[in-house]
Amino acid sequence: MHFIKGRYLLFLVVLLLQSQLSEAQHWYWDADYDSLRTVLSGQQADAVRLRTIVHILDVIELTEPKRRLQALPLLEELLQVNSRVKSLDDTPYRLLETGLKRWGLQTKDIRSLEAIKQAVESFDKVGHPIPRLLIDMAPLYNQLEQPKARYQYFQKKLVYYRLQGAAENVAACYLVLGGSYRHMGDYNQAINHYLKAADLFKNFDWMLYTNELMVAGSTYADWGNVDRALYYLRQAQDLETKHAVGGLRKFYTLAALSRLHLQKDHYTVAQQYADLALKAAWQDTVNGRLYVAYGCVDNANILLKTGQLTAALPLLQRAQYLADSMQLMISGRPGELQLDAAWAQYYASTHQYNNAEQYWLTAYQKATKAHLNGLRTKYLAQIIRHYSLRKQSARVQQYTQLYLALADSMSAAQGAYHVAQYEGERLEQAQSAQIANLRQVQAVQAVHLRKRNQLLGGAGLTLVILSGLGGLLYWQLRRNKRTLQQLRQTQNQLVASEKWAFVGELSAGIAHELQNPLSFMKKFAEVSTAMIDSMPQQTTTDGNLEQKILAGLKQNLQEISQHGVRASSIIKDMLEHSRAGTGQRELSQLNELVQEYLRLAYQALLGTEKTLAVQIDTDLDPTLLPVQIVPQDMGRVLLNLFTNALYAVQQRQQLEAEGYIPTVRVSTRQLPEQVEIRVTDNGVGMAESVRTKIFEPFFTTKPAGQGTGLGLSLSIDIVKAHSGTLRVESQLGQGTECIISLPRG
Repeated sequence: MHFIKGRYLLFLVVLLLQSQLSEAQHWYWDADYDSLRTVLSGQQADAVRLRTIVHILDVIELTEPKRRLQALPLLEELLQVNSRVKSLDDTPYRLLETGLKRWGLQTKDIRSLEAIKQAVESFDKVGHPIPRLLIDMAPLYNQLEQPKARYQYFQKKLVYYRLQGAAENVAACYLVLGGSYRHMGDYNQAINHYLKAADLFKNFDWMLYTNELMVAGSTYADWGNVDRALYYLRQAQDLETKHAVGGLRKFYTLAALSRLHLQKDHYTVAQQYADLALKAAWQDTVNGRLYVAYGCVDNANILLKTGQLTAALPLLQRAQYLADSMQLMISGRPGELQLDAAWAQYYASTHQYNNAEQYWLTAYQKATKAHLNGLRTKYLAQIIRHYSLRKQSARVQQYTQLYLALADSMSAAQGAYHVAQYEGERLEQAQSAQIANLRQVQAVQAVHLRKRNQLLGGAGLTLVILSGLGGLLYWQLRRNKRTLQQLRQTQNQLVASEKWAFVGELSAGIAHELQNPLSFMKKFAEVSTAMIDSMPQQTTTDGNLEQKILAGLKQNLQEISQHGVRASSIIKDMLEHSRAGTGQRELSQLNELVQEYLRLAYQALLGTEKTLAVQIDTDLDPTLLPVQIVPQDMGRVLLNLFTNALYAVQQRQQLEAEGYIPTVRVSTRQLPEQVEIRVTDNGVGMAESVRTKIFEPFFTTKPAGQGTGLGLSLSIDIVKAHSGTLRVESQLGQGTECIISLPRG
């Protein structure tokens, strides 16, 4: 009994130390530059000042010219102090100083990149994590117009850091590679890398964790998945509120939310977020002017969309002045500066078509020079549309050929990078399997050691008293049996994990290869429709027949585009399906998870049905114990169930407007051996023939274009992977109840 109490006390001590270590990591990497400079100004001892200077250099953002100038005297002092105390290897800092001096102010010097790469190698030798420095190298590669070299360098560093177990640097590599894939137009791989980076940043840097959620949401918006974009952007906004993030750190999320709502034609909400973003930019005295330029463009785009051309003009002029004075490129730390495209839209709206043409061509040339394939396709489509409206068929044909050639080259390039990514994932799996095998060998050795000690103890006890031999052998047998069962369970989990990883790779690969042709099919249908609209109208009898044929052809093209959108939705759900089951399990509070995703589902409904008022009843058991789950996966299950319940009451509201109160009830209960979550609605319900099919992939009761039929299929797979059950009870016209049961602990 004393031994058991001792082990329990030791477990609590280890848990407390781990919690304090995590908090210390967050404190270190979330530290603010200005606050650290204030601390440094009050320190006198060399050793203490040296530690603070190292801390400042670890968190400073070197992409900003002013910060680079501020870093140089710090590096000089570090080298001077270290020459006296000799407490660290200063080789990396000497190389970093050389690189920053050559980087200078917006200059293109390849020697600066080489010196910083040498500094990175020196930091790696001494085992010092440098996530911020790695991230700051990406804009330098962009400035030197070396996108391919950037991709290859960070792929190699990713493999190296994973083998070394350097989690901070691994997260930075995932972040930079996500940006490379986004520039190539490969949004699927970009989102994968952003989310991998976010999972790692969550353990030590709240700011970068929040930033990656924001970037993932923005990329989902560029990819056309507005719902997933809003999901991640709201997560980022909630984290910023929780950790009291202010200044330019809030600018990114506010600007992204503004663009997203503009994309959804929510002009009032978009303007509110754009005003908040611009206000945050004006308040910063160091880099505010850079972000003001981006904020002016965002505000101007909203005014152009709403026809307020007079109000948009001074914002565009202000942004142009800032861009010229700071020599801003089309791609910078805050994202893509689409100023030329905004001017083109302004001139097109004011019927100054020659100016609009010049700005569209300038925007396309800058995107081409910066290797921003996503923007290149967008600008080519706008150029084709411009010439179509001007009835310039030769120009339409010329740029359509450029569009098709770019689409082919992007498809080929993405295929090559996809192979490289697959090989990287194979290496990652091999490393994970090696680690798992080592752990299993250690577990077996520990069992053998315990068994030997137990046998020796039993032999000694037999010399003292033979009467206890029978009981001792029985106790040993049961202990070994439990250990063997644990080993078998661990082995089965490893095998299942490998199977899930293989299925996920296969699904993601298939979906990725199908996504590009579907996207191009939809784009080609839209371009062809625009070309038909631009053809001159005929008035003769033959012309009437020709118009009927063209009208039929246009309708067919529109249907092709609609079905392409439907197929793209299915493929995106397949990609989400392939990502399930790959996260790490952790003890989680289900009540908090239920409240978070219920709120997200209801906010998503209000985004589309502002007049619908749903009564939400929650009955959450306060005695509910934490459960070992993958929070992100179980969150997908809850979000699917809540969304389906809200959709059901919405449909019944449309059928029975009078006297009907849409109600969704969510409850949790702690049972002796399991926990239970119930989601109940008084919606339209289902017939028994429908209920038996709802877990089949691609089966949906929603109208065409509103559902993919993968939500419940993914949900039941996730619940089964957690050794739980998901069952559905429903009566047509009365409502539906979904019950999730999960094992305790």
